[in-house]
Amino acid sequence: MKIGFLFPGQGSQSIGMGKDLYEKYEVVKEIYNKVQETTGIDIAKISFEGPEEKLNETKYTQLAILTESLAILEILKQNEIRAEITAGLSLGEYTALINSGVLSFEEGVKLVQKRGEYMQELLPSGDWQMAAIIGLTEEQVEEVCRKVKKGFVVPANYNSVDQIAISGEKEAVLEAEGIAKEMGAKKVIILKTAGPFHTEKLLDSSNALRKELENVTINKFNTKVIKNLDGEIYKDTDNVKDILAKHIISPVRFSKTLQNMVDNDIDTFIEIGPGKTLTGFLKRMKAQKDIRIFNINNINNLEETMSSLK
Repeated sequence: MKIGFLFPGQGSQSIGMGKDLYEKYEVVKEIYNKVQETTGIDIAKISFEGPEEKLNETKYTQLAILTESLAILEILKQNEIRAEITAGLSLGEYTALINSGVLSFEEGVKLVQKRGEYMQELLPSGDWQMAAIIGLTEEQVEEVCRKVKKGFVVPANYNSVDQIAISGEKEAVLEAEGIAKEMGAKKVIILKTAGPFHTEKLLDSSNALRKELENVTINKFNTKVIKNLDGEIYKDTDNVKDILAKHIISPVRFSKTLQNMVDNDIDTFIEIGPGKTLTGFLKRMKAQKDIRIFNINNINNLEETMSSLK
């Protein structure tokens, strides 16, 4: 059995996420308290009680998802369940880097706090939107974006073989939705995000984060991590700081990430954190080999997963 961990990104949040785990496991409570001490934000209260408008603010969303994922990781570590390769979608890459030891807990959490603040506060003015196009190839979605006549829209997240998220101005995204449906898209879903993420429009956020990264210590990898930028495993010679600065303005190559994990003989995938989005992408791949898929985001599926793996 070769285990791979997957960590979700923004859009998977919901009110009450992590609450049952917090109430049962002391180690989970410790992680939430540690994040609050590090950031000054009562992320447990925001995660468990909302309101939804507040949880959906980028500066809180990213911290809430990161905290739940890190808390679940602690339970798995205590039960000797570890991964050979890890990967995360956008924000989730930070969870993977903290888990691998490349970023310390405190610096990783502070970095995500700053990242969320910059992505929210340094947005260029405008009405921004993201949407997932289902049922078209990567090349077709790229063509859809080229055909849009009004406004800015580009592919942002290459999630799976037939699901690609686009990002840009709301008017342009809505025009792209119509074009995509004309070209045979099965569905277009508007996403719970608040900006033109993973596009050039976040250059100011990227530059601000780059300055923040100057003071961060990058440690050696304890576990292999696949980066969003190109879907390849980080090498020891990679400039992690430069990659994370570019991360905000570059498309996420997650379909390639998942294929790389399968090619590296990962046969047991565990999505750790709110939602089931990433394992949904995995199922769409129709891998040629047998794989097992688990989600952990509450007490029931945590205990079921641990029982199955033991």
